[in-house]
Amino acid sequence: MTVIRMAAVADEFDRDLDGDFARIEKLIESARADGVHLLALPEACLGGYLAHLDGGADQPPALRLDSPEIARLVELAGSMVVCAGYCEADGDRRYNSVVCVGAGRVLGNHRKVHQPLRENASYASGDTFAAFDTPVGRIGLMICYDKAFPESARMLALDGAEIIVCVSAWPGSRTDAPADLAEDRWTRRFDLFDRARALENQVVWLSANQAGTFGSLRFVSSAKVVDPGGDVLATTGTAAGVAVADVPVAGVIAAARRSMGHLRDRRPEAYPALSTV
Repeated sequence: MTVIRMAAVADEFDRDLDGDFARIEKLIESARADGVHLLALPEACLGGYLAHLDGGADQPPALRLDSPEIARLVELAGSMVVCAGYCEADGDRRYNSVVCVGAGRVLGNHRKVHQPLRENASYASGDTFAAFDTPVGRIGLMICYDKAFPESARMLALDGAEIIVCVSAWPGSRTDAPADLAEDRWTRRFDLFDRARALENQVVWLSANQAGTFGSLRFVSSAKVVDPGGDVLATTGTAAGVAVADVPVAGVIAAARRSMGHLRDRRPEAYPALSTV
């Protein structure tokens, strides 16, 4: 049975694109030395997160999907499958996107659909969730707040996703915030969403997140790998780091769905307003 070694990163990225690439190169080199097949980097790891939350005017660099920067990521990834968040330029529109690269090419791309905290002032919204085939299995992508909507992950699972990669720039509470991020209510919500989405869809879940701070935001880290039963196989906790787990993807999914198959046992006719898929 094929075992996929997968890793989710919690690390700090900013506006210095060269510095971001230097950090990414080190992360990829370390992951390759550790035998990782699939690596998830955070939302906005190419150019940092939004500044408008602190009244700043600077924005992350906008990169076309066919830009030299994405080509550089493809080259760095080599035979590894790597997912990374960036600001995507498409004509005069900008999107909060995540790209998946590997095997010398772009494998998939997702534009963030759900936009909290006035992100729509800076980005256009994506409008679809679709899985795609990769050397490590069929993958679905989403970004941060997307995971608060069960329909997002369910659509990917119905499209055959075996692994869902969710990249985030998920901060802790901005009001009544505890000193310890482990006690923060937004850390708890981040973790609950990861486990619930994996369990209800019986998929492998890979969750990357920003670490450190950006302006007034303090990110919760909590990168993790979750199995189809909702159990956390590896986590960074509320610190920067890399969560690594070996997962026989096909085997654990088959085992989880053998008796109680959540996708198989759905009754769409009972909730037509939610889905006709």
